[in-house]
Amino acid sequence: QVQLVESGGGLVQPGGSLRLSCAASGFILDYLTIGWFRQAPGKEREGVSCISRSDSANYHAASVKGRFTISRDNAKNTVYLQMNSLKPEDTAVYYCATGPPSLCRFYTGGAAYQYDLWGQGTRVTVSS
Repeated sequence: QVQLVESGGGLVQPGGSLRLSCAASGFILDYLTIGWFRQAPGKEREGVSCISRSDSANYHAASVKGRFTISRDNAKNTVYLQMNSLKPEDTAVYYCATGPPSLCRFYTGGAAYQYDLWGQGTRVTVSS
C-alpha cells in the first residue's frame, strides 16, 4: 500500500522541541521531493520545509528558518522535521507530502497543489 504516515506531534511548551517523522511505505522516498506543510485553525495550508531527491536541495520558510531542520534517513525510508525553539504560532496540524524529484529548490518549496500523495497529519500544539 502506497502511503505516508506522520508521527511525533504533541503538546510542547514554548521554546521546546519536537521531531516529526514521515514514514513511507510502498515506494522509495529518496526518489522524490518531500515537503512538510502545516495548517493552523482558520488558516490556509502553508509550506514549511522540503527536501529534494537525493538531498540535493532543501528549503525552509522564513518563519521557521534557523529553528526547523529537514533530513532524510534512507535506510528507514523516512523524512524528519526537527523543530526547535517552538513558538505558539507553530501550533498546527503538520502534513508531509511527495512531489516531483526537483520541485524543492533552495529558494522555494513549491505550492501545495504540486504535491500529490499526502499523509494524514500530526498535530503540534505549543502552549504553556
